[in-house]
Amino acid sequence: MITIHSIIGSPYGRAAVIGCLEKGLAYRISPVVPGQHRAPAYLAMHPFARIPVIQDGDFTLYETQAILRYLDATGAGPPLTPADPRSAARMNQAIGIIDWYYFAPTGAVPLVFNRVIAPRLGMPVNEEAAQAALPAVRRIIGVLGGFVEKSPYFGADAFSLADIHVGTQMDMLSEMPEAHELLKGSPLVAWLARMQSRPSFAATTWDALAKAA
Repeated sequence: MITIHSIIGSPYGRAAVIGCLEKGLAYRISPVVPGQHRAPAYLAMHPFARIPVIQDGDFTLYETQAILRYLDATGAGPPLTPADPRSAARMNQAIGIIDWYYFAPTGAVPLVFNRVIAPRLGMPVNEEAAQAALPAVRRIIGVLGGFVEKSPYFGADAFSLADIHVGTQMDMLSEMPEAHELLKGSPLVAWLARMQSRPSFAATTWDALAKAA
């Protein structure tokens, strides 16, 4: 049984849950209250106070990329890493774009926080910060769209770890008022519809995970 320590609603925590579902691994969610991830007990598991952390018996692991690769290596479900080196490299490239450029203070974080997270949690919204993030988000969406312009998945012909990593972020973006304009004409639209139709994605929406936790 894998324990996933996560703030409900975190796209990174959701990715870990999806990884378990796709690989047929038993799991439980240990909800982390926002702010609790900076408390000593959580910092003992993750010294950088990020979400999520998983525990598999006496093994503790943080960093979503590492978690997903661990789940892929230990679960019995179909492999989520392409065998072809170039496809695997593209998968890793897409994952890196999300972590370095999309989910960053100079990327989508101000937009995601002020359009989705703050309203759900009843927190103040910084409209100026949200608007200022739009050009960077448009650019990143254009780049990500290129990955699935000629292939159904980020790992070419098969669902991969990149589809999980990118999918949770794009699904959250799709909740924003600006989503239609941002995604209009992008190959990401059809790709995201495929992701949202997967049982693992349907079972891990914010509301579904809140109920499960």
